[in-house]
Amino acid sequence: MRKLIILSLFMSLSAFVFQACHNDSNEKLSTDVVNNTKSAVGDIDKDSKANIFFPTQKHDFGKVIQGEKVTYNFKFINTGGADLLISSVSSSCGCTVGEFPKTPVKSGEHAFIEVQFDSRKRKGIQRKTVTVSSNSEPNKTTLRIQAEVVIPEEN
Repeated sequence: MRKLIILSLFMSLSAFVFQACHNDSNEKLSTDVVNNTKSAVGDIDKDSKANIFFPTQKHDFGKVIQGEKVTYNFKFINTGGADLLISSVSSSCGCTVGEFPKTPVKSGEHAFIEVQFDSRKRKGIQRKTVTVSSNSEPNKTTLRIQAEVVIPEEN
């Protein structure tokens, strides 16, 4: 009888544990915590976090001769109260490359995101985006470049 009670208790406990651990494959964990730092740590005083500010988020190179590489430096300022850390800069195309500071940008200081566009094998109006990911709120900023690639005349 004692064994039956222990076995019954064990079975009940096992059923409870397995039910608690059940994970329906249709239920997906929200990525809002990753994309929205506010939800991960709650409301934070604005003065205690980094804030990235770009005076301009667009640049037009104008006419560019096919094969030419052109560069523009997007200035940004950390207007927050904490160090600004840029984790990555990604572009919409392999023809566009973004370089960024790898060290923290202190509150009140400025730095640059260098964006280079390679017009090789391109022609006509080209519009590209560069996404800057940082510890700022919001944590992603989109920069835009444009150029009109013209084919050089042959003599």
